[in-house]
Amino acid sequence: MDFIIDKKHEMARSLFADFAQKEVKPLAQEIDETEEFPRATVEKMAKYGFLGIAIPKEYGGQGCDPLTYVMCVEELAKVCGTTAVIVSAHSSLCCDPIMNYGTEEQKQKYLVPLAKGEKLGAFALTEPGAGTDAQGAQTKAVLDEKTNEWVLNGSKCFITNGKEADIYVIIAVTDITTDKKGRPKKNFSAFIVEKGTPGFTFGTKEKKMGIRASSTYELIFQDCRIPAENLLGVRGKGFQEAMHTLDGGRIGIAAQALGLGEGAIDRTIEFVKERKQFGRTIGAFQNTQFQLADMATRMQAAQYLVYAAAEAKKNKPRFSVEAAEAKLFAAEAAMAVTTKAVQLHGGYGYTREYDVERMMRDAKITEIYEGTSEVQRMVISGNLLK
Repeated sequence: MDFIIDKKHEMARSLFADFAQKEVKPLAQEIDETEEFPRATVEKMAKYGFLGIAIPKEYGGQGCDPLTYVMCVEELAKVCGTTAVIVSAHSSLCCDPIMNYGTEEQKQKYLVPLAKGEKLGAFALTEPGAGTDAQGAQTKAVLDEKTNEWVLNGSKCFITNGKEADIYVIIAVTDITTDKKGRPKKNFSAFIVEKGTPGFTFGTKEKKMGIRASSTYELIFQDCRIPAENLLGVRGKGFQEAMHTLDGGRIGIAAQALGLGEGAIDRTIEFVKERKQFGRTIGAFQNTQFQLADMATRMQAAQYLVYAAAEAKKNKPRFSVEAAEAKLFAAEAAMAVTTKAVQLHGGYGYTREYDVERMMRDAKITEIYEGTSEVQRMVISGNLLK
C-alpha cells in the first residue's frame, strides 16, 4: 500500500489541526472537570462540515474519503478525547448505517440533517446483559399491523451521545426462528428513532473515568411506537447490519486512540525540554530519549494500521480484519504511551494540571471497547487465516 499522503489530505489535516488547537484545546480541561457536553464546539464543527466528512455531497456531506475522516478524529483526539468520540459515534455509528442501508426517503429525512450537523446521531446496541455478546440483547420490536407501527420495549446502556443526540439507530429483536438443529435463534432488525418519540426516555447518566464530557446515557423504551417506514434495512438482518457498522466504528475508535497517543507524545516532548534535573533538561538524558523513541515508534506503527484500515474501508466490501487489528493495536499502544507520558512527567503527571493525566484516562476507554475479542473470533473462525 502506498502510504504517501497527498496534498488534499495534508490540507484537510491542517484544517482539522488548526481547529483543534484554536477551538478544542482551550476547553478540553474545563469540560473534563465540569463533565459538561461541549455543545458550542459541536455547533462549530457542524459549521465547518466535520459532522458529514465522509457523506456524499448530495446528502449534505463533504464527499471525502474514510482517510480524511480518520484524520479529523485523530487531530481532535490529540487535544481532546471527548470531542473526538462525539464525532466518531455520530459519523461511524449513526450516519454510516443510514447511508449504507437506508431508503432514499430515510436518507433525505435523516441523513441530510445529520451530515449538515443540524442533528446529532447515536447508535444503540449494548445492553446490561449484551456487550461483546450482542446476541444476548433483549430489547424487542413488535409490528402492530393495525396501526402499521413498530412497538419497542427494552433498554440500552453506555450509549455515546445519549440524550444529546437527536437521531438514534436502535437494534432490537423482531423475530425468533429455529436453526438447523431446532434451537431458537434471535433475528434482529435496525430502526431509526427520534428523540422526543413518546415512550422513549433516558435513564442513568454514566459517571466515567475518562471522556467525561461525552454524554453517556441509558436509553429506555416503553411501548415506544415508531412508523413502519423507520425500519432500517431488511427485517431480520439487523445483526449483520450492526456488525458491519461496528467495523467502521472500530476504525473511529482506532483513530481516537491514535490521536491520544500522539498528543501525549507532543505534550511530553514539550515538558522534557523545559523540566530540569541535575543541572540539565530531562530530555537530555539518554533514558528519556530511549523511552520517547519507543513511544513514537508505537504510535507510528499504529498510524499505519489505522490508515490502512481506512483505505480498506474505501476499497473493500468487507474490512473486518483491518478494522479490528487497527483498533486492537492502536488502543493498546495509546494506553502504553499515555501511561509512559505520565511517568515521564514525574509527580506533575499525576496532577490534573497537565494534559497527560486526562489523556491516560481517555485512552483507557479505547481498550475497553471490544476489538480484541473480534480479532480472536476471526482467528478461531479461520477468517484471519484465509
